[in-house]
Amino acid sequence: MTENPGPLLGPAEIRQLAERAGLRPTKTLGQNFVLDGGTVRKIVRQAQIEPGERVVEVGPGLGSLTLGLLEAGASVVAVEIDPVLARLLPSTIAAHQPDAAARLTVVGADALDVRELPGQPPTALVANLPYNVSVPVLLTFLERFGTLERVLVMVQAEVADRLAAPPGGRVYGVPSAKVAWYASARRTSTIGRSVFWPVPNVDSALVRLDRREPPVTAATREQVFAVVDSAFAQRRKMLRSALAQLAGSPEAAVRALEAAGVDPQSRGERVDIDGFARIATALAAQRPAEAAAAPGTVDR
Repeated sequence: MTENPGPLLGPAEIRQLAERAGLRPTKTLGQNFVLDGGTVRKIVRQAQIEPGERVVEVGPGLGSLTLGLLEAGASVVAVEIDPVLARLLPSTIAAHQPDAAARLTVVGADALDVRELPGQPPTALVANLPYNVSVPVLLTFLERFGTLERVLVMVQAEVADRLAAPPGGRVYGVPSAKVAWYASARRTSTIGRSVFWPVPNVDSALVRLDRREPPVTAATREQVFAVVDSAFAQRRKMLRSALAQLAGSPEAAVRALEAAGVDPQSRGERVDIDGFARIATALAAQRPAEAAAAPGTVDR
């Protein structure tokens, strides 16, 4: 480590930190560390972090992005599954930005298990997400932390395309629709492979999400997501067939689709999140009526 370290990590420092901790980046945990300070500042800039803002970072790794967030004046709660990295992070921050050390809180846990975060609720999520869990982590945090106003994440380029895809194309699918329940999403930048260590086999991209109100519906989010899952389980099927099991029969699926104003012969890739919400509402309304009409039903 250099005697007078700067506010961000450089390539040599990252490798020195990893060597000192006995770390070898693993594919299992999707560890690809950002070497380039310019990329770190680009992420922070696109996230529009304000001084004093509470930010949650998932998978801080060796601390490259954490230092960028702290440099911008954020208060950071970092969720790290690797115990070695979790223990190393505070000393790295103290070495590079000693005045910012008090603004860092480390939570040693699997992000998918986190239901509460210490301190003030975060208003932003900024992260270089591990490729193998990027979508589950993103959806989990959007669900559990309603205070998140915006998200800026670096993910595999293919995943970025899916998250930001509008209805009507082959890329649009379950992640696109479920993210749209919580936020508007757009791909903002492509990130080259050379800024990572180790160099990944795929390109990366930044995706910006801005929280919005979910569709107005009498159905629950779980019911809407069940429709989304069924619609794309066999995406080449028409919706009247794809939703038959969920609805109870093809006929019931057709009735619900028509009530929702959706063509029963269309496919899931043509339906936006508002359409899925209408379908879920129609299915939910249909079930009590079918139960009341069933033979042998007795009012109690």
